[in-house]
Amino acid sequence: MMADEAEKTENENEVAENTVEVKSGSGRGLVIAFVATIVLLESAMFFFMVPSAEQVSAMAEAKLIESVQEDEREAEEMQSNENKVVEIQIGQFGETFSPIDTEREFRLELSLYGLIREKNKEVIDKEIEEKQGRLRHAIRMKIRTSALTELQENQLGLLERRILTTCNHLLEKDYFLGVGFNNYQLIPD
Repeated sequence: MMADEAEKTENENEVAENTVEVKSGSGRGLVIAFVATIVLLESAMFFFMVPSAEQVSAMAEAKLIESVQEDEREAEEMQSNENKVVEIQIGQFGETFSPIDTEREFRLELSLYGLIREKNKEVIDKEIEEKQGRLRHAIRMKIRTSALTELQENQLGLLERRILTTCNHLLEKDYFLGVGFNNYQLIPD
């Protein structure tokens, strides 16, 4: 019996060693298979998910074009805002005088405005402030030297052009695009 037990123990030891060898050999195989699977998955992800050089350059080009177009839109919008026509007040005038072609006296009261580009507003405001006296005097002289027909409401275009020319002549540049009257009254005295 002892011999049987010794043989049995020996057989069990051999089986255990073989099992350990099989387990360690199969464990190593599993680890190698796992690592190989991970490498294959990563390689597949790289080839399918990472864009190629052509795709990257196409995306960069598309972003660049979009950026340039957006900058162009902003520049056009800014330019259109700068070129927007705005109205500024030039002043109010009240003159009592006798027009060239009549002996009768009249009183003329008007409020004058000018049309300018938005981008020139600060420059014009500064120039008008500096040249207020000369500007008012020149406008008053244009009114006083006008004929009665020019001062009547259906003939105001000529007076407007004369005042526009005078205003632009006194300023450094032709900033005014046009002038007009907010209020206009020609009253016989």
